[in-house]
Amino acid sequence: MLLALIIAPLSFAVITFFIPHQRLRAIMLPIGGSAHLILVTITLISPQIAKPSPWLAIDPLNRLVLGLLSFLFFICSLYTPGYLRLRANRPNRVFCSALFAFLATMSLAVLAQHLGLMWVAIEACTLSLAPLIYFNHNPRSIEATWKYLLIGSVGIALALLGSFFLSYAALATGKPVSLFFNELVSDGVHLSRPWLRAAFILLFVGYGTKMGLAPMHSWKPDAYGEAPGLVGALLAGGLTSCAFLAVLRFFRICLAAGETAFAQQIMIISGLASMAIAGIFMIGQRDFKRLLAYSSVEHMGILVLGVGIGGLATFGSLLHLINNGLTKAVLFLAAGNIHRAYQSKLVNEVSGAMRRLPISGALLLAGFFAITGSPPFGPFISELTILRAAIANNQILITVLFLLFLLVVFMGMGTQILAVVQGEPSRAATNTNIKDHFLTVAPIIICCALVLLLGIYLPTPLVNALQVAANFLEKTL
Repeated sequence: MLLALIIAPLSFAVITFFIPHQRLRAIMLPIGGSAHLILVTITLISPQIAKPSPWLAIDPLNRLVLGLLSFLFFICSLYTPGYLRLRANRPNRVFCSALFAFLATMSLAVLAQHLGLMWVAIEACTLSLAPLIYFNHNPRSIEATWKYLLIGSVGIALALLGSFFLSYAALATGKPVSLFFNELVSDGVHLSRPWLRAAFILLFVGYGTKMGLAPMHSWKPDAYGEAPGLVGALLAGGLTSCAFLAVLRFFRICLAAGETAFAQQIMIISGLASMAIAGIFMIGQRDFKRLLAYSSVEHMGILVLGVGIGGLATFGSLLHLINNGLTKAVLFLAAGNIHRAYQSKLVNEVSGAMRRLPISGALLLAGFFAITGSPPFGPFISELTILRAAIANNQILITVLFLLFLLVVFMGMGTQILAVVQGEPSRAATNTNIKDHFLTVAPIIICCALVLLLGIYLPTPLVNALQVAANFLEKTL
């Protein structure tokens, strides 16, 4: 069953590539997305069906990420036929196939229980994403693609070096070196501390580059700004979640080795730095898609900050992983609709979106309030949980900085988003006849409703899954 989660999207990628008609290729995406979601649901509900192997398995951490990825891809697949109908002038053979390949590689990265296999899967994610960023085939998109590949390659190279260091640390156990995560955790106390520390730094920087943590975030504004909105949603909620899972796996090894304080300190500093830099660059940002990229940098910072604080904040961080993925889908897909209607993503050329595209404009505004942690949306609950944990731990400086950076982000992002949605539609808006369409707004409404629901009510199964995942992460403490 676990192999089916990888093979199924790969099969759809091959089939889609050889379909001669553009419209039919677009229809294959929701079919493939539904099939993957059904397989994931069966796997998560009936784990006995999924026969684990040393290389692929379901554990409390990756079941959360796997469910989020599959649902997010399903939502984007529902949106894609409507989007590609607006882009009928662009060939979509490679685009549709690359989307399925991306789903397959993300699934492999999440399920992998071996350090080397996970590294290969993350690198495959990088390569499968490149054609998606280059979809528009213009000078800006090719620049964004090259920047993404170059910086991503540096990150993955550092991660490989960190993997070698971790292997060297494992030599101290006196056993044959194993790179399976469960064995690294069980032998954690015997790992060489200096080599483990060096390995964690390199792995954190390497996979942090994939997450887009500051200062390794410089590929994000270009990639998110030039890629289609649905690709931005998959980047912000998909690839970054895979990379965060990788960071959590190495964090768990550090906890097993007794290097808790060392790892937590790095994560707290990186988290606060990411929030600060994101807030600074949001102020005066004139491209609303790049604005969303900096929002992603901020929320990657919140994720690692929560894990760095520990305790209840770990629960909040895992909940925020889900809230962030769903909310980013709302923002990127709504922004994509507005971009298509105005043929511009510059704030000084886009105004009155709530009049020009009433549903997409309203969803963008709702997404803004959600992602900035405003009640009653889900991110408010997860950010409040992290804040409560920081206060309970008497981490006053962290608490103050966390609130300060949230305020800066709210003001910086709010100024630009309000300028986009309010006022009279600009002249550029009259150049197209694009309107809100069921196919391009219904998936966003579903996501927005879920984000609102998670702010009002947390289902018991979800709370239990989050608690089990948090305990699994910290049980070696």
